[in-house]
Amino acid sequence: QVQLVESGGGLVQPGGSLRLSCAASGSISSIYAVNWYRQTPGKQRELVALITNGGITNYADSVKGRFTISRDKAKNTAYLQMNSLKPEDTAAYYCNFATGRGSYWGQGTQVTVSS
Repeated sequence: QVQLVESGGGLVQPGGSLRLSCAASGSISSIYAVNWYRQTPGKQRELVALITNGGITNYADSVKGRFTISRDKAKNTAYLQMNSLKPEDTAAYYCNFATGRGSYWGQGTQVTVSS
């Protein structure tokens, strides 16, 4: 069974930083891309960042210059480094591995940016 376990969320002040982790286990293969989404109650799910298997990255305009997505393939772990956090970044963050055998999701981790 493929499982994605997220960690690293929490409460931070505006301007602070946080790093989210997404550790994959099980027979995961043929990964096309790793994505980070976020969801706020009452709002649409937003694709925040992605990284292809070849290392190409892309970001939502709202987080460009502040967030960085990366992968450690040896550890089967993806990361989202979040800097200069704003209250608008408050959301539940979900990692996703898009593979040739389907998409897999983490359980979500809450990020709250507040003073």
